[in-house]
Amino acid sequence: MTLPAGWSARRPTLDDVPAILAVVHAADTFAVGYPDFDEEDVRSALTAPFVDPARDSWLVTDPDGTAVAWSILANPSGVGREWVDVLVDPDRGADLRAPLLARLLERVAERAAERGLSALTARAGVYAPETRWAGELTEAGFTRIKRYIRMSRSLAGLPAEPAPPPGVTVRPLRADDESDMRLFHRIYDTAFRDTPDHDPLDFEQWRDLLPSYGKVWDEWFLAEVDGEPAGALQSSDQALDQDRGWVRTLSVLPAYRRRGVGAALLRRAFAVYAAKGRAGAGLGVDLANPTAPVTLYRSVGLVEERWVDMYERSVPASRV
Repeated sequence: MTLPAGWSARRPTLDDVPAILAVVHAADTFAVGYPDFDEEDVRSALTAPFVDPARDSWLVTDPDGTAVAWSILANPSGVGREWVDVLVDPDRGADLRAPLLARLLERVAERAAERGLSALTARAGVYAPETRWAGELTEAGFTRIKRYIRMSRSLAGLPAEPAPPPGVTVRPLRADDESDMRLFHRIYDTAFRDTPDHDPLDFEQWRDLLPSYGKVWDEWFLAEVDGEPAGALQSSDQALDQDRGWVRTLSVLPAYRRRGVGAALLRRAFAVYAAKGRAGAGLGVDLANPTAPVTLYRSVGLVEERWVDMYERSVPASRV
């Protein structure tokens, strides 16, 4: 990677978290209109499972030592796709995005070889204002494959939670009960098996990832229909900086879809968020998901807020 005179690229450490955060805030403000990360998010990215900052991340600084670009790979489960993220200060680091992407793709090729695979799929996201980034991804061999939308609603004046449909009950997850945790995992895993991007994880793998979502156990719920397990809702703390509750996953078993289970789970979550004084609630929707219930989400007051397009390419393994 060729840099201007006096600029440097190096591997970041946890001491660089504040400098990285400044880059992320500049990138977020350009892409979505406000800072969408905090220091803990950056720290979590650098210390995530299956990430080695000494091999999977770069930090670029200008002659004054100010950070202007940061790149990192992510693969939360250690299986499936690799996420390539290149964040730049749009005023000073825009020219660095393509070369940093090239470096990350070289590393993806190495990771494929390390896992004994012939190739790995790399993915990247593009928000509406990031037209240059979309072009750079296309030039690097990526193809736009689908769109996610972010939906949200205000919790001000939230109506009283209505009674669930006949036969439907919703209760909190008992996080200290392994059988309850295993039931939640079974519902989640089964419900998402008909979605294109689901990476099946066994119970132990799934449980190991839970701390990264925040242990807001009183915001996790299980639903039954006539006493039989039917659905589950997992919250995360990723939107607390925006004073929002966040629905990370909503899972309804195929036999119980379109029976009011999803709406009952969402309304219970919204009621709990509101009781904690949260200003709003939100979730993300994969429009390529054949079960994506956008109509359901609208029926409980959620509205589209913004979109992000997913780009993807296959990266052949490097020779080792």
